[in-house]
Amino acid sequence: MRTYIRADAAGATWFFTLTLQDRGARWLVDHVDVLRAAVRHVKARHPFDIEAMVVLPEHLHALWRLPVDDNDFSTRWMLVKQMFTRTLVAQGVLGDDLAPGRGLKGERKLWQRRFWEHQIRDEEDFRRHVDYIHYNPVKHGWVQRAAQWPHSSVHRFIREGSLPADWGISAAIEGQYGE
Repeated sequence: MRTYIRADAAGATWFFTLTLQDRGARWLVDHVDVLRAAVRHVKARHPFDIEAMVVLPEHLHALWRLPVDDNDFSTRWMLVKQMFTRTLVAQGVLGDDLAPGRGLKGERKLWQRRFWEHQIRDEEDFRRHVDYIHYNPVKHGWVQRAAQWPHSSVHRFIREGSLPADWGISAAIEGQYGE
């Protein structure tokens, strides 16, 4: 049996990638309201700050800052994933292939079992991960400008003046607008 070693610095900032089993699925954006409710619910009970986040059809990236005395991001993600899945099952949204099916450890088959995490080391690392999160919809070809993707914290960064409105333009259209 594999032993997964995770960093455990309390109060740290973490970058995460979580992915659905079906890489062609659209569950996350088609039910983004359910995902948001799950995150809000978990955040109310196990506080953390969302520094940046993007939700794509079949995966998401997030940058979280945990409280100074807390390092338990795994429980938070487990609860978000459970609540999202259970809500879709209760609403009758998930098909028979996902609703009753269970993996080897008894989990539903909607999400990939593990997730990727990276502890942010410094301000430069933080900035690179925020940029990665916000540019991800462009990278995957969903939009040509980061601000065109509705399920991203890029809108907050633009509103607060941290990023210009035209930040994150695809190379496919770069130069057409004098950039």
